[in-house]
Amino acid sequence: MAPIAAPDQIVPGIDEVIADAERHKHGNDPIADQTMVINMGPQHPSTHGVLRLVLEIDGETVVSLAPDIGYLHTGIEKTCEAKFYQQVVPLTDRIDYLSPMTNNTAYALAVEKLLDLEIPPKAQWLRVLFNELMRLNSHLVWLGTHAMDIGALTVFLYCFREREKLLRIFEAVSGQRMMTSYIRIGGVSLEPPLGLFDSIRAFLLDFPSKIDEYETLLHNNPIWINRLKGVGYISPEDAISLGVTGPVLRAAGVDFDVRRDMPYSSYEKFQFKVPVTTESDVWARYILRMQEMRESVKICLQALDGMPEGRIVADAPKIILPDREQMKTQMESLIHHFKIVTEGFAVPAGEATSSVEAAHGLMNYYVVSDGTAKPYRVHMRNADYANLQALETMCKGRLLADVVAVIGSIDIVLGAIDR
Repeated sequence: MAPIAAPDQIVPGIDEVIADAERHKHGNDPIADQTMVINMGPQHPSTHGVLRLVLEIDGETVVSLAPDIGYLHTGIEKTCEAKFYQQVVPLTDRIDYLSPMTNNTAYALAVEKLLDLEIPPKAQWLRVLFNELMRLNSHLVWLGTHAMDIGALTVFLYCFREREKLLRIFEAVSGQRMMTSYIRIGGVSLEPPLGLFDSIRAFLLDFPSKIDEYETLLHNNPIWINRLKGVGYISPEDAISLGVTGPVLRAAGVDFDVRRDMPYSSYEKFQFKVPVTTESDVWARYILRMQEMRESVKICLQALDGMPEGRIVADAPKIILPDREQMKTQMESLIHHFKIVTEGFAVPAGEATSSVEAAHGLMNYYVVSDGTAKPYRVHMRNADYANLQALETMCKGRLLADVVAVIGSIDIVLGAIDR
């Protein structure tokens, strides 16, 4: 039975943290009888980008904490309103820039609902394959940077060794290492090149041994264990109340995964386990993500083994760019290409929402159409923004050094927060 959500929580803001510090002043000893307000970030390397934390501390104990976001100020959601629907895809790459194809998928699913497009089976399986490779990519960056924050520098080099192989795979299929824009409205942009599936399979068969190497370095390391175990606890009730999703929620004992519970892109045809644990500390989130990487390998191998034949885009010539060879011989295809590129395509008026299980948690896109070739509204509900709310609950009463470990364990990307 799922835990009952806790009452609505009020996460303190910067003004509240400063006001609390003023209230805690008493007596005449400025050292012993008052707390102190300090900044961590936005230039601090352990705040993972441009996150600023305002902390009230008593000695080295965290009394209260407030994230201050907005330093990246991308304005991507508003920019979407000025672009054709197909031009929004490169913007979604830059939300969670460690999982660009996952962002592409979430956006494409919402627009495809409005267009009532039927996506070919091969395109769906390719989406599953590359979404899971993106999960590995994201988790490798998480593990490498998280370990480096704690002081385990070697793990960072090991993780980026495998990530480099993934980036080469993404470059081979899309032409780009990071901002791939590979998954498009109606399918995927390109047929995978010859030999790519063999390269992916070779990587997947070798990767579990690399996970073993990471665990050999960390599992029995007394410093790693002491810095993670018992740190950053959050109850399942608080996690639900604060909107936490993904590995942080499942580490708190809440068994929810969009891929299994609200399947999309043929995920219902794949066999995989959803790791869940109840310890709900930094150590539990570490263990859970390591298990998730092993499950992603299994999903990718299933995708390769069962990859259907056929088209990689929907049969919708007024929406999907025609094949370039057809453009050379068929005037109608050339006209469609010209009109789609210069004028876009109109989407029936309405609204649609889609959810996917990204590496950081639930990613939801809400798209509103007014019947024109440009979206009226695109809203992105990212796990990073919601999970950051839980930081104060996890850190209150802990040491200042524990804040670094907790930030790494919730695995935030500021592009998804300052969107």
